Amino acid sequence: MDDKVLKEIQEAQTQIAEKISDNMRAFGTPTTVGWVLGIIYMNREPMTLDELSERTGMSKTRMSQVVREMMDMNIAERSFPFVGRKDYYQVEQDYYQTFISLFTSNWRQAINKSRQFEQRLKNRMETVLHTEDLTEEAEAQVNDLLYEIQEWIEYYDWIFRLIQFFESGEVFKHVPKNPKTEGGNHKDE
Repeated sequence: MDDKVLKEIQEAQTQIAEKISDNMRAFGTPTTVGWVLGIIYMNREPMTLDELSERTGMSKTRMSQVVREMMDMNIAERSFPFVGRKDYYQVEQDYYQTFISLFTSNWRQAINKSRQFEQRLKNRMETVLHTEDLTEEAEAQVNDLLYEIQEWIEYYDWIFRLIQFFESGEVFKHVPKNPKTEGGNHKDE
């Protein structure tokens, strides 16, 4: 292959990896995670920590941290394409699935933290509610807080159902990946 053509291809691959990183940053994901995801994605094959370190200029230790973070977000996984002692890492090649994994992972973490906080607060307010010398005004305030907490709990339950809606793929029945090829009613506006 001509060196000029190879250089153009490599430049385009780098630009796509950078665009993936930019998009992920816009969704609240750290730039390094987006950059590494883009590199693995454009490589089209699983990569080792050594290969990733070389491509990014980051230390192998830092690369290990980034890959672990990606695995926690469900946007990367360990792969065993070759016989050998090194771990390889791959990413989802489907943008839609990456989006779903990224968002549902973040939402799930937020819900878990919030549910624990709300439950502790609810328990505290219920304890206060059973205090012997509670005035009517204080009781009303505690009941208002308990109502607010219940509203938050219902909100978190809704988000959990939304996560299930995305993870099950049901979302694509309502918002097709490509409405023109999947029978959707897309109209340019």
